Amino acid sequence: MSLIKLDDIHKTYFMGDIALPVLKNITLSIDRGEMVALTGASGSGKSTLMNILGCLDRPTSGEYWLDGQEISKLDNDGRADVRNKKIGFVFQNFNLLPRTTALENVIMPLGYTAAHLSQKQMVERGVEMLTKVGLSDRMDHEPSRLSGGQQQRVAIARALVNTPKILFADEPTGNLDSKMSDEIMRLFREINEEEGVTIVLVTHEMDVAMCAKRVIKLIDGEIADDEQVKERRR
Repeated sequence: MSLIKLDDIHKTYFMGDIALPVLKNITLSIDRGEMVALTGASGSGKSTLMNILGCLDRPTSGEYWLDGQEISKLDNDGRADVRNKKIGFVFQNFNLLPRTTALENVIMPLGYTAAHLSQKQMVERGVEMLTKVGLSDRMDHEPSRLSGGQQQRVAIARALVNTPKILFADEPTGNLDSKMSDEIMRLFREINEEEGVTIVLVTHEMDVAMCAKRVIKLIDGEIADDEQVKERRR
């Protein structure tokens, strides 16, 4: 069953009287539990597409259905509500608060989306997530005391703390060396296979894309290829 369905999505930016089409005729669906990579060169439209999928932006035209809800006509508050309830994000630059412990970084979203939880319950949830990503011994460390790979694990734990339906990862290995990149991609696969979380990776690196089960390639704002990965990178 589709978690995501896009029907003839277009996105055009305007600079005065000049129209700049970025996405054209995007029609696709992503099933629950899939792990999909969006690839393409710089300027191909993959980040714009992720912003629409992640409810950070809205299309110029077309329909976007997420978990049975039509999203494209929602206002900013409506999209924010969907993001808080259903979506987790992991970014290339980690986006952690610098003078805040790993545990405090992880539980921060709960203050906005899970007000019904007590502080004790929030801490327990955060501990569970950090343990899941292998950082049970780093919970009181601030980001400056963590390696790049460890900081990205904290960011992943933070993205998962609200038990999202879907996790978006935008160039998640871009600031990591090859060893750390491999570890983070193994972690994403575990989350996808063991927890059933739908994952969408945005990357220009084909070795990262080949860790997914399906690769969608964009060229000049259009889908140029959409294929299942026969031999996933391990």
